[in-house]
Amino acid sequence: MTEEEKTLHGIRDRVLAFCRQAGLLAPGQQVAAAVSGGADSMALLRLLLDLAGPLGIRVSACHVNHRLRGAAADADEAFVRAQCAGLGVPLRVFRAGEESLPSAAGGEAEARALRYACFARLHQEGIDRVATAHTVSDQAETLLFRLARGTGLHGAGGIRPARDFYVRPLLCLTRLQVESYCRACRQTWVTDETNLEDGYARNRLRHDALPALRQANAAAEENLARFCEKAARADAYFARAARELLDRAAAAWPGAWDLGPLRQADPLILEAAAHALVAPHRDPEALYIRLVCEAVARGAGAVQLRPDVRLRAGQGCLWLEEGPPAGPLQPAAFCPEKQSRYPLGGGKTLSAQLVRETFQEKTQVVHKKDLKNVADYARITMLHPALTLRTRLPGDTYRPAGRGIAKSLRKWMNEQAIPPSERDRLPLLADGSEVIWVCGAGFADGLAPQGADGLALHLEILARKGEQRGR
Repeated sequence: MTEEEKTLHGIRDRVLAFCRQAGLLAPGQQVAAAVSGGADSMALLRLLLDLAGPLGIRVSACHVNHRLRGAAADADEAFVRAQCAGLGVPLRVFRAGEESLPSAAGGEAEARALRYACFARLHQEGIDRVATAHTVSDQAETLLFRLARGTGLHGAGGIRPARDFYVRPLLCLTRLQVESYCRACRQTWVTDETNLEDGYARNRLRHDALPALRQANAAAEENLARFCEKAARADAYFARAARELLDRAAAAWPGAWDLGPLRQADPLILEAAAHALVAPHRDPEALYIRLVCEAVARGAGAVQLRPDVRLRAGQGCLWLEEGPPAGPLQPAAFCPEKQSRYPLGGGKTLSAQLVRETFQEKTQVVHKKDLKNVADYARITMLHPALTLRTRLPGDTYRPAGRGIAKSLRKWMNEQAIPPSERDRLPLLADGSEVIWVCGAGFADGLAPQGADGLALHLEILARKGEQRGR
């Protein structure tokens, strides 16, 4: 066996083992390789084609022309077209500003946004996985860049092998190994001249920092990548603990958490919880994680995540504020037999489901925290035949479950330390001035299932994707 054949077989086997160990691809999936024309992406395409049989996948390619480099960008597109035609690979080409795609004129950030918009469109069109050509060298650069900028455990985990429908089969190879593979299979590639310039921080890391580290240890890139793997596993562990912490600390209304359990938590788990709260709204840099933890420790303060989104601490709680309210909730007749979804504004919806099962069987499989939103619908219709979905009004009363007494809704909200900014936004069900359900607190006393057969009413707050899901 020649040296070239050894290189081809060795790298092929390494990538196959990595794909299987990480569970990146499954038989029958349609996989699109993101091909820029550079060495990494050409190696990715050739390796996926070589492994299509063992993995049981179907391979195509996609190319994004950002149209930022004029004739050079068009030449790269022409190169990719010619290579895919020669290999017999179906190719989908996207061009900035065409097919309702955005421009990438704003530079690196907009170019990245354009690429991922194109990949998302591919997924919508039926592609199961989009494979990108990130390597061990990219992983090392990412770790160094994030550490220099300031990052926590999540950021130190680097580029994950899989995220959503994206997979990175080359995260087991260095850039030098990728180029060796291309030379061994006689695969040419193009070079983006902007990668040779030192105007970008990543390029300076690539040209200066990594070569210096390789001089200290030839396996420096692989060692940095292994650190990322360990950090990613540790981050997953702390993320699970953070979810449990936020569940324990969940307050009486959606999007709020009691400060007591947060303050008692291990600092690392609190940091992971802060990351989970910040990440849906902005890049969770170390600065924002620290500011949230400091607000929890003080029991007061606000951290602005976006112009319209902030995390605020006070009155014993941490809660998420998402700009000014869209307006008071318009009162609506509540009749789950005819309507199962009720818009609440702010991207949220009240789901009302009637389930004909024995309450005993149903409550055995419902989480305890959800039982407060399950009620005996026959009893509700007997006692409260005309319910209205609305927000609070002067004179409202409420009988908290298990308390056996009625009190003014205003006094109850004071006792629960519900922030004033949330009180006029909190959805509730009422029969006149008698409130029978409050979002976050559940049904009033005396409405819980009694163990007989009948209709169970289940209420749940549904949020659009990426936002808090409440009950």
